[in-house]
Parts: sequence; C-alpha cells; structure tokens
Amino acid sequence: METIEAMADPHAHDQLIASLGAELAPVRRLRPPWLRTLGWLAVVAVFALALFARYGATPMLARWAGAPDLGWAGLGAALTAITAAWAAFALGVPGRRAAWAWLPLAPALLWIGASGLGCLRGWIAPATHIASAPEAGDCLFFIIGFSVPLSALLVVLLRRACPLRPVLTAVMVGLASAAASASLLEICHAFDAAATDLAMHVLAVAVVVGVNAALGGRLLAPEVRRAP
Repeated sequence: METIEAMADPHAHDQLIASLGAELAPVRRLRPPWLRTLGWLAVVAVFALALFARYGATPMLARWAGAPDLGWAGLGAALTAITAAWAAFALGVPGRRAAWAWLPLAPALLWIGASGLGCLRGWIAPATHIASAPEAGDCLFFIIGFSVPLSALLVVLLRRACPLRPVLTAVMVGLASAAASASLLEICHAFDAAATDLAMHVLAVAVVVGVNAALGGRLLAPEVRRAP
C-alpha cells in the first residue's frame, strides 16, 4: 500500500525522472548526409591531388579528347561515388527510406554503359594501348587497394549513426569506395577499354562491394556496436 502511495506521489515521480536523466550522456547531433558526403569526398580529393602531382592531367585529358566514351565512363564513376556515399549516409539516419539505395543507379548505368561502349570502338584511344593480363591485374589491385581506406573511413563515419539496414548501407559503402577508386584510376590509367581490362574492373568492384556487404554489414549492425 505504501509503495502504491509512493508511486502516486508526484514528488517521487520527479525524483525518478531526475535520477534517470542524470545518467544520460549528451549526444552530438549528426551533420546532414550531404555535408558528411563532402567530408568523405575531401579525402578522395586528397588522393586525386597526389595522383595528379605524380602523373599530371594532360595524359588523361588527351585520352578523353580522343575517345569521349572514356571520359563519360570516368564521369559516371565519379557521380556513382558521390551518390552512393550520399545514399550510405542517408541510410544511416533512422527513419530514412530504403529507396535512397536507388540514388546511384543512373550514374552507375552511365559508368557501365560508357565503359562497355569502349569495347565496340574500332580504334585505340590516343596515348593508350590494350592492357595485357598482368597490366589489367594492376588495375584490379589499384581499385581494391584504394577502396580499403575509403571503405574503412566510411564505416567509421557511419558507426556514429544507426543504420537500420546495415547490409544495404554497407553495399552503398562498397559501391562508393569502388567507384571513387575507379575514378582515381582514370588519372593514371594508360589503357584503352578492352574486355580483359573491363573484366578486371568489374571483378574489383564486385570484390569491394561483396567484402563490404559481408564485413561492413556486421560492423554497422547495432548489436555489434553494443557488444562489450
């Protein structure tokens, strides 16, 4: 009876609320997805500047001028990286719809379509040659190598959020990282679009997306973050 009376006491309610509130830790509000995307892209830009300092922009622009499909493919890869990263950050906000995952679709189609058109050309782009199997393998390692730090950075940034669809978010992380790495490859990519080279690009993107879906999805899952 006394317990019921204590529970009905408004002063006791106030004390309970105050004690619970005292244990709460302040939470810093996340920045908007587009702003966090810009922060990640700033790191990609640092990599790009380092590559431009090493190789310059002239060879890349010469290839694009002689074979515009290579330029469109590079543009599609860059836009895919931007939109996929934006989608990943948007999916990390509770309440956002899964439809955000469709955001990179159009630029990804441009990237894939323009890359495939290069195989149909009957001439070799200026200042390039057809990649041999070992050279195409170098492209594979380049994309995977740059995707590792870019994916890790995205996962770290997203762990502060609460993705309710961790695997889908991780797929966007992998797509953004692989597309950004393919964009960086354009700076020093001295090969024309050929079946062997494109196959290696597709394999690299598939590996990056698959690994992110498997590992990134677990790292972004709420139960993993709460584990001691």
